[in-house]
Amino acid sequence: MDKLKRVLLVDDCKATNYIHRLVIEKYGCAESVIEVNDGREALTYLNTKSDGEFPQPELVFLDINMPVMNGWQFLEEYETLSAEQQAGVVVVMLTTSLNPDDAELAERTREVKSFSSKPLTEAKLSAILAEHYPHIRKLTD
Repeated sequence: MDKLKRVLLVDDCKATNYIHRLVIEKYGCAESVIEVNDGREALTYLNTKSDGEFPQPELVFLDINMPVMNGWQFLEEYETLSAEQQAGVVVVMLTTSLNPDDAELAERTREVKSFSSKPLTEAKLSAILAEHYPHIRKLTD
């Protein structure tokens, strides 16, 4: 069965990251799930080579409202990364924001492929994978 190599969770709420990790692990769609607490930590992770290569997660779940560096600030910096660091990344904004401006901005942002309310559910994950990674199937039903 095909799996994503890694999924990056960017959210300042440890409970949210934990729940999202459980959904992803239950689905069985990723070899590893990395959790960071804000956009700055996410950029540090993406800029840190391991065994001579950048981590390049295939899927990033990004919160908007975080301390240190929010989701929009992260995306501004993310756009400046090299293709080698961005390759294959699908950014999904998961948020509690009710601000319609956030949804509109997400729609206009090239890197954001999906905008959804928290929490990540199996149905949302399945829809994201079906759209962007159709070769990935659920581990078990």
